[in-house]
Amino acid sequence: MVKKIYINAFEMNCVGHIAHGLWRHPENQRHRYTDLNYWVELAQLLENGKFDALFLADVVGIYDVYKQSRDTAVREAVQIPVNDPFMLVSAMAYVTKHLAFAVTFSTTYEHPYGHARRMSTLDHLTKGRIAWNVVTSHLPSADKNFGIKKILEHDERYDMADEYLEVCYKLWEGSWEDNAVIRDIDNNIL
Repeated sequence: MVKKIYINAFEMNCVGHIAHGLWRHPENQRHRYTDLNYWVELAQLLENGKFDALFLADVVGIYDVYKQSRDTAVREAVQIPVNDPFMLVSAMAYVTKHLAFAVTFSTTYEHPYGHARRMSTLDHLTKGRIAWNVVTSHLPSADKNFGIKKILEHDERYDMADEYLEVCYKLWEGSWEDNAVIRDIDNNIL
């Protein structure tokens, strides 16, 4: 039996992801994180390098646990500022043929319908090369960003995630039947 090794890149739509402070290096290009060309070039590089996927991490709050303050994270650009990684995927998929994309999305703050719709759209646009890294968020600053006053406990977040996944699955599998769009011009039926 032949074993296959999968190679994935790990990124985040921000100035600094894992190697905090590397953005200071004179050859570093992370200041281009808001430039779509940066992401398209990365996707092409990964595709040419035979990578299987690009995993895009995300966070919807500021890491404010060090010294109970956000100051260090803001000053050192520790995953902040951060943009929505979903906005990058269709452009990167357009310039690649095989590279897959996995994107982090929290089940804690948004209703399932919007996310199910977004994932379904990306599934079509990428021809099935999209995956979801399901997370529940734990940062108090993320709760504040979405107007949640009571911090959700671990078990409560995971119960919500179970229900969220169930709703998304039902939307994906039950909203449209396979071949529901038939495009019958003669009978004026789409």
